[in-house]
Formats: sequence, structure tokens, C-alpha cells
Amino acid sequence: MSRSRLERYLPGNKRVRMIVLMAVDIGMVCLASFLGLFIRFDMNIGRIPAEYARAVFTYLPFYVAATILVFFLLRMYATMWSVAGIREAGHIVGACGLASLIQMAGMLMLEMKVPRSYFVLSFMALSAEEGLVRLSYRILTTIHLPGKQLKDGRRVLIAGAGTSGAVILKEMQTSPYAEGYVVCFVDDDKNKVGKILNGVPIAGKREDIPRLVEKYKVDEIYIAMPSAPAKDRKEIIEISRETGCRVKILPGIYQLLNGEVSVGKLREVEIEDLLGREPVRVNMDEILDYVRGKVVLVTGGGGSIGSELCRQIAGHQPKQLIVFDVYENNAYDLQQELKEKFPGLNLVVLIGSVRNTHRVESVFEKYRPEIVYHAAAHKHVPLMEDSPNEAIKNNVFGTYKTAKAADKYGTKRFVLISTDKAVNPTNIMGASKRMCEMVVQMMNAKSKTDFVAVRFGNVLGSNGSVIPLFKKQIEQGGPVTVTHPEIIRYFMTIPEAVSLVLQAGAYAKGGEIFVLDMGEPVKILDLAKNLIRLSGYEPDEDIPITFTGLRPGEKLYEELLMDEEGLQDTPNKLIHIGKPIAFDMEEFCVQLDRLYKVANLDSEAIRGEVKKIVPTYQVKRLV
Repeated sequence: MSRSRLERYLPGNKRVRMIVLMAVDIGMVCLASFLGLFIRFDMNIGRIPAEYARAVFTYLPFYVAATILVFFLLRMYATMWSVAGIREAGHIVGACGLASLIQMAGMLMLEMKVPRSYFVLSFMALSAEEGLVRLSYRILTTIHLPGKQLKDGRRVLIAGAGTSGAVILKEMQTSPYAEGYVVCFVDDDKNKVGKILNGVPIAGKREDIPRLVEKYKVDEIYIAMPSAPAKDRKEIIEISRETGCRVKILPGIYQLLNGEVSVGKLREVEIEDLLGREPVRVNMDEILDYVRGKVVLVTGGGGSIGSELCRQIAGHQPKQLIVFDVYENNAYDLQQELKEKFPGLNLVVLIGSVRNTHRVESVFEKYRPEIVYHAAAHKHVPLMEDSPNEAIKNNVFGTYKTAKAADKYGTKRFVLISTDKAVNPTNIMGASKRMCEMVVQMMNAKSKTDFVAVRFGNVLGSNGSVIPLFKKQIEQGGPVTVTHPEIIRYFMTIPEAVSLVLQAGAYAKGGEIFVLDMGEPVKILDLAKNLIRLSGYEPDEDIPITFTGLRPGEKLYEELLMDEEGLQDTPNKLIHIGKPIAFDMEEFCVQLDRLYKVANLDSEAIRGEVKKIVPTYQVKRLV
């Protein structure tokens, strides 16, 4: 009998159901009263004394009325018995016990004589009857529903036989809306393997997943391990993806702590789950105290990092948030989003370029920002290799002009968004960002403003990053293009990058280069394969992968520190401070003047000038 057929026999109206239950309860009370005497006298009706039978029969209407009233007050008619469990069973026993106590008190007050054991036996009979009636729906669905699911539902393996896995199993066994059924668990706790959880076997450990998928003909794998380390979750995801099954994951431990574990909280596995490290945590109270009540300017505010900065700053109660961007479409979209989410926000959206000295100074003069997050930059490595002068004009001198305006108009802190490509750069974009760091270091030495830089790796999902490109290629049926089979990169999510930038602003004393401990680097080839599998395809079978060769200025691996830089810890163990490298600042100013002239002449000599300023720059022109 399937769930739908069971429900066909149950009244649909709540009032009707309550009346039906009350009628059944009346019958149960009468039967329990009879059984109390019947069992007491060895189940022989002829041996029941007429005096006892008369007393029970005379008091029966009062017992029925008292029981119905007790059940009503204890909400026995408002409980959802279809999902009842141990707690509801205890509630039944308690309600029957209270009704029996009232019966005993009433009969004693009226001096009706019955054996003392009668009260115990009638209570036990009533509890058993009520338990059978009220839990019958749950029992029937537990017994019969798997039969229906075995034919029609998706077969599910749950990784994690802990609290979260048990909750998901219970919901799938009881909820009419949960599709599919659980055929087995896996768990790395050897003490659990071989045991049964609510009728479902814990059949092995993570390495047994491929074998169990084959044995139980699994269609989907649910990863219910919110408290497991990210590295373990990554390994289980990768094992699961190799099976070809659809994989879903319960996001994090906070789901368990908040009591939000359910099938509905399971989501598709995302590429962030495959990074194999814990998300970066920051002290949001520090950020709140730092940003609250301040005038904050974000240059490049419409970009991937800049827009997320604006979103998080908007939620930390700034006095005023100024978004400055040269691209009006991005700025407009962000403006509409922030107005909707933060109606009380004092928001100013301005269009302009950091290359325009007069425009930048007019913004600082009018709004006097106390905190500046400088995210405006050209960042696409291959494009900048073909337009190196534009990279220098925008990145180096855009930063220099903005930094000078911050100094001139009394900005308290200036935070530069830098990149790991600034370390031993092999491309003009990385070299330009290294010079931006040098500008910040120089300005900090002669200004009252605290100038700092934040250096991190590639950002997942940002405009122009590898993930959107791979997704587009997969949607088109491939091929997915990877430049080199051995190329590796450090990755972080946009929220992580932004939280780091905000934390750096709170930690800043001036002159620091903040560096994120980003865990192990990721092979781009592995990233491509995982993304193909996450899209439901098999690499090189459904979607081919081709190697296109390193692009101009690209290197196989990125670094976060130069050889001369040491590391200092911060209160956040995943955020470090690189020791600034000393250089001749007066000479640097002279070099900047020369570089400015060469860049504005759109001269081919630009790389040579950059090499003079950044000795670690390795000039490579790949054809």
C-alpha cells in the first residue's frame, strides 16, 4: 500500500479527523475499562464480581468525559501523528496516565470498589490501544512505503551516518514530499560500519562508495557531513563524482547547529567544495567597528571584488558609501541592488576613471572619504600583454593618483587590492600590480594616511576568471581549453577575498602587505575535470579537454611571497603580513616620471622601463 493509497482512507478535514479520533477514543476507553477487569480475573468473564462490574459501568461516562478532556487539553488531537516518534509515544503514555489518575481519584471519592490492580491494568490497556491507533499511520508508512519506493524512487546513498544523516533519513522515510529512498550509508567510523540505522545498513567507508554504488544501484549520493574537515569532504566528493551519480551536499556545520538539517538544505556540489580547505573566517565585529559611521569609497566598485566589497560594507552601517567606476552598466546594476537590499544606506554612485586626475581629486574634495578600497584595475593577463601601456596608465598611475588624493584630503586608510601575480611577475599586469604595491609603500612612508595592500590568488567566479570560461565551454559541448596540463593556481571565493580585504583594513597600521594562507594550490586540469563532472558529464568522453599552450606572460605556478619577504602572523591565523622590501623611494619617484611619459607615448619601450623599476619582472614574449 503506497502513501497516496493510505491517505485516500484518511479524512481530509481537520475537524472531521478530530471527531473521528474522539469517537475512536471513546471506544478505546470503554475497551480499556473492560480489559482492566477481564485481565485482572484471568480473562474469565464469569469470575468478575457483579459489584466491580457495576462500579466500572456506572463510572464509565465520567471516565470517558475526563479522558476526552485531558486528550484535548494535551493537544492529542492537534499532533501530526504521520511523523510521530519517541517523543509523541511518551506523550500518549503521559496523557493516558493522567486520565487514569483522574479515574482512580473519582472512583475513590465516590467510594466505588474495584481492585487496585484494575487501575494499573486499565491504564496499560488504554496506553497500548491509543499508541496502536495513533502510531498506526506511521507504522504503515514505514512498512509499506519502501515497497513503493523500491519500484519508483531514486536510490540514495548517504555519506555520513551521524546526526545529520539520521535526520535526512528520517525525513525521507516519513515526508510525502521527499523523493527517493535511502539504500545504504557509508561512514569512516569503523564502529558504525556493519550496523543498521533505522532499517538502513551502514555498509562501508568512503573508499567503498564505488563498490556500493554498483551493488545497490545507487542513483544519488547525499553528503551529510557538515562538521567534517573540508579536505575530507573534498575527497568524498571526488570519489562520489567518479561514480557518475548525482551528488548533493549539506553545506556546513551551522546547518546542524541551527537545527536546519533537512533534505531541502541539500544543494548541488559547487566548485568551492573542491578547494580542500576551510573557508577563511574573519572577525565581523572588528570590521563592523572599523567601518561603522565612516565615509567609504570603493574604486572599481562595479567589478567582481569591488561590488562584493560594496555589498559587505553596506551591511556594516557606513556613514556613506561611494561607488566609483568607469563602467556605467556595472555601476547601475549595483546601485539598484544596494537600494533594494539597504534602503537606508547613504549611497553615492559616481562614474569616472582613476586615470583622470581632476575627476579623482574632485571626488575626494567633495566627499572626503575616510576609508578607500582601491579595486580599480585592468587585470586580464593576455589582454594587458597586448596593451602594456594601458596596464601601466590604469593600474600604476590610477593607483598613484588615487593615493595622492587620499593623502591630500586626509583619508585615514587606503587599502590596495593586489594579486599573487605581483610576485616575481612574468607579465605586465603582475609587474604593474607590484609597482602599485611600491606606490602604497612609498606613500605610507611620507603620509599620515595608513596605506596597505592585500595580496591574494585567483578568485572563483570573478569576471574573466577560468570558471565562467569553463562553464561556457561546457554549455557549448566543449572542448574545455586548458593552457598546460601542469599549470596550478591558488584559489579563493569572492566572499573570502572581500572578507580578507575588510579584515586588512581593520588590522592596518600602515605599510603592510597582507597575504592569505590559501592552502594547497589547485591544478587547473583537475578543476576543469571536476567542473565537467559537476555538470553531469564525463571528461574526455562527453566533453573533450584540449591544451592550448601557455599564453603570453603566463607561468605554471603563482607565488604569494618574494624571497626577501618574511611572514608575520595576525590574530586571524589564515592572514599573514609580508615584510615590505626596501627600495630607493626618491629614485622610484624619478622612475615613475619617466614611466609616465613612456606610457603616454604608447611606446614599445614600456617593458624595458618596467624592468628597471621591478627587477624581479621576467620579460617573456610568447608567440
